[in-house]
Amino acid sequence: IDKADECLLVEGYTDVVSLHQAGIENVVASGGTSLTADQLRLVKKYTNNLTIIYDGDSAGIKAALRGLDLALEESLNVKLVLIPDKEDPDSYVHKVGAAAFKEFIAANKQDFILFQLSVSLKDAGTDSVKKSAVVNQVAETISKINKAEDFTRQQDYIKQSAELLKIEEGGLHALVNKFIREKITSEENKSNRKESHDSFAPPAAPFEIEDDAIGLLNRDEHHERAMVRSLLEFGLKEWENEARVADHIFTEIEGNQLDEMFDNKSLVDLINTYKTMYDAGLEPNAKTFLYHEDFALSALVVIVMDYTYEISPNWKNIFERKIATRDDLYKEEVFSTLNYLKLRKIKRMMDENQRDLEQEHTMEEQMVFLQIHQHLKHMEIELTKQLGTVIFR
Repeated sequence: IDKADECLLVEGYTDVVSLHQAGIENVVASGGTSLTADQLRLVKKYTNNLTIIYDGDSAGIKAALRGLDLALEESLNVKLVLIPDKEDPDSYVHKVGAAAFKEFIAANKQDFILFQLSVSLKDAGTDSVKKSAVVNQVAETISKINKAEDFTRQQDYIKQSAELLKIEEGGLHALVNKFIREKITSEENKSNRKESHDSFAPPAAPFEIEDDAIGLLNRDEHHERAMVRSLLEFGLKEWENEARVADHIFTEIEGNQLDEMFDNKSLVDLINTYKTMYDAGLEPNAKTFLYHEDFALSALVVIVMDYTYEISPNWKNIFERKIATRDDLYKEEVFSTLNYLKLRKIKRMMDENQRDLEQEHTMEEQMVFLQIHQHLKHMEIELTKQLGTVIFR
């Protein structure tokens, strides 16, 4: 396997024996069972190239497909060869000989994902429901290619699959990222349950993890996420006096304020990356980052831009007048997201000042802390008036 830089995978032990006797020794068998991650990691020690050779009947195809997702998760380059004429590798190598068998394998390798897609599309025919299921199936399969070093490969599959499916590439990309997020959610949930069990904590009540709680974000970062989404979505729009939204945002959160206003350092990195590109004369937006070479950054943008709320069609049907959209109200959204972040920062400063106030100090020091509290409270009231909200304590 190491010498050939390829591992041939067959189903049964008789296939392995026959191929070895014919001089084809870079071959292993799954033993008729589904592949395991440990088996695939063992293969990967010797090669990244896995060629699955199974019978050409429907059972053989289904058996081959069972190991696909695991193989993709291990970053293996998976190809498929189906033996023709109702033969299996054992009978076929006896029929044509070792040399012809090797030539057949080399000439008939098919890309696994695209083969799976073409077979599924053929089965679906003109049935729109079945075709929809095929779209979901291929998106879930592509989502398994989720390691940073495989990002370009993933994008190539999305492009080729969208062409075969005759759908928008952006739509398929969004669906792939949806499956990635769901996997992150599932893993986070498992991790939380394990930590709870390990610490002998009582079982928690059932709950659903929100997008903000998965991977790179948590539930305390709604306002941070909203602000970054505003930057990505509206950063290139006009603000005032020939300035853009991005100019206004960077003026408001200049320098050290960024680290002070944001808990999530991944979001800080994202903002800084945007600013570097913007200052260089580029015009970055959400799509720029979706295809960014840094897969972690790309995944973060997918979560940030996952805006699940939209205007109900019923409202559009009831009212004849135009209903304002987020695009129409982008200035209000930018203004609000920035002010909410400022309010949170002020609240934290007030809490910290209160803790200091409760310590033992001289009368003069106590007066300073009280003045700071009054100043912060005044700032909080002014920001609250601007937002048109009421803060309850």
